[in-house]
Amino acid sequence: MVKMNDKPSLNPALKEFWVTPARNRVLYGGRASSKSWDAAGIAIFLAQYTKIRVLCVRQFQNKISESVYSLLKIQIERFRLENEFRILNNKIICATTGSEFLFYGLARNISEIKSIESIDILWSEESHLLSKEQWEILEPTIRKEDSQCWFIFNPRLATDFVYKRFVLSPPPNTIVRKINYDENPFLSKTMLEIINATKSSDPDKFTHVYLGEPNDNDTDSIIKRSWILAAIDAHKKLKIEVTGSKRKGFDVADDGEDYCATVDSIGVLTTGIDLWKAKEDEILKSCSRVHLSARLENRMIVYDAIGVGSSCGAKFNELGYARHKKFFAGGAVINPDKAIDLDNAKLPTAQQIKNKDFYSNIKAQAWWLVAERLKNTYNAVHNAAVFNDSEMLFISSDCEYLENLTEELSTPRKSFDSAGRVKVESKDDLKKRGIPSPNIADAFIMANLPADFLNQEANIYTPMRIKGL
Repeated sequence: MVKMNDKPSLNPALKEFWVTPARNRVLYGGRASSKSWDAAGIAIFLAQYTKIRVLCVRQFQNKISESVYSLLKIQIERFRLENEFRILNNKIICATTGSEFLFYGLARNISEIKSIESIDILWSEESHLLSKEQWEILEPTIRKEDSQCWFIFNPRLATDFVYKRFVLSPPPNTIVRKINYDENPFLSKTMLEIINATKSSDPDKFTHVYLGEPNDNDTDSIIKRSWILAAIDAHKKLKIEVTGSKRKGFDVADDGEDYCATVDSIGVLTTGIDLWKAKEDEILKSCSRVHLSARLENRMIVYDAIGVGSSCGAKFNELGYARHKKFFAGGAVINPDKAIDLDNAKLPTAQQIKNKDFYSNIKAQAWWLVAERLKNTYNAVHNAAVFNDSEMLFISSDCEYLENLTEELSTPRKSFDSAGRVKVESKDDLKKRGIPSPNIADAFIMANLPADFLNQEANIYTPMRIKGL
């Protein structure tokens, strides 16, 4: 570890990162790695020598002290540049060059930011919270010749927009640098002791917090990413020969930006995924595509009967295919007066939590039961737990769009209605987070519905273990 000098300096490990020409600069990694500290120093250096406008943004900023304002102020004082900068209540200005630093919270000011002109540097702090929708507004706003965008963050989730867009698949003219505490020459002895203690007591936390590795699981999501990954080829790992009826879940595109998706299953195994662009007025064309493959494979089609999808049944009938079932995602729960799980079923009737009191609608009920089956699969693979085949779900690695399926299934979060019942995060709420409609995930849910979800009159019910979801 490099020892700190008395003379103020920046991190020499990042010199190449800052001097390499690039439109996008992505600096990420664990805590205590000097990322934001160094960015502030470089920004101050540039502001001294040429006139620039730096737009400093973060997702939430209720007051100026929550921005990088304080960090810039510290660096100005550290390098003894107080005479060259005017530190005002809401901005910082270089007295010699006229450079200025502006500070905004994205969540409340994205529309105002759209109208800001002549920005040389966008500094996005805590970029892991930046949404796709916000970036689509910000990117064309930073349009000045030779302008730059800085993304500084500690990774949170592998599914976060910035991590996927700028780390996993960076666009052209982008430089990406990961840095951790072991490259920070200014790290204190106390901080190093804290890091080493975490490394010994909680290796997973150490890896995420101090080595900058994103988490696979969002604690608020209904289905954990690790459960989905465990389900891929789990039938082979568990030496289970899968049999059963064939289904095709069909999620219909409901607007110009949406996609149609199908998921094929045999019993508890997902065997195929298809995804295509389709307009609302192309419903017959999409139904013909679905019908053709279903007829060839003798599959039952289960389709989303809300909105545009309401006409699918009529289209399949026109095509002479009667093997189809509707799924009304917003409909009432199945078996409303039954206990939600096995443990509840063992309690006296008056003490049981009923389906009607736990789930907001049948969509929530379906997602929770699929989540339970995927969690069971995870426990069977990783913890040698024993379950009946029908209590698990498997996914073939031969499927296309596996990455899409994994991201879509692990993204929707638990939400609640006005009565406190659980529901699945709505498409509108997902859109606010910059996340498109989970077409493949919805098709996956429909391809794996229990039998009584498609034939409510039968009232067939097998309670499952859903504790902890």
